[in-house]
Amino acid sequence: MALMDIRVYGDPVLETPTLAVKEVDESIRTLVADMYETMKAAPGIGLAAPQVGVSKRLCLVDLSAGAEPDQLMILINPEIIAEEGYQKEEEGCLSFPGVFGHVERPMNVTVRYTDLDGDEKEIEGDELLARALCHEIDHLDGMVFINRMSPLKRRLVLKTIRKLQRDGQWEHRPGEGSEERA
Repeated sequence: MALMDIRVYGDPVLETPTLAVKEVDESIRTLVADMYETMKAAPGIGLAAPQVGVSKRLCLVDLSAGAEPDQLMILINPEIIAEEGYQKEEEGCLSFPGVFGHVERPMNVTVRYTDLDGDEKEIEGDELLARALCHEIDHLDGMVFINRMSPLKRRLVLKTIRKLQRDGQWEHRPGEGSEERA
């Protein structure tokens, strides 16, 4: 298992819709293992394949941030099939280090996905789990969380990022032995 580079905003892979995973094979299992190690090391509660430079419809969610390995959810080709309610809470993102903002999300969601064994499943999530599922699935659709912020907050965030880029302080977060995968 290897840590992978976490891409930061400005990398086009973050705003490009991903391709469906056609087969759950050993390359997907290896990618999941590397993504899990990367997510734990960051640390984070979710990681989508585009965040490590891979344009595949695959994401991980672990509300324990790696503290409880049995809490890991591996979602291949996930899609939201039902949502209800409303919540507006603060979110962050591993691809936006140090950036936080309030984002509107559904209070409850149902997601259909394929697991690592190739079986189709559904999961229902509410509150933080619903928010994490929506956030990661947004990544798979080429949507970043600042696009769900108010226009004023988004402008302020983008202004800060542009300044950090000019100062050479907004670059990918390197992992050890990382590699790009398609």
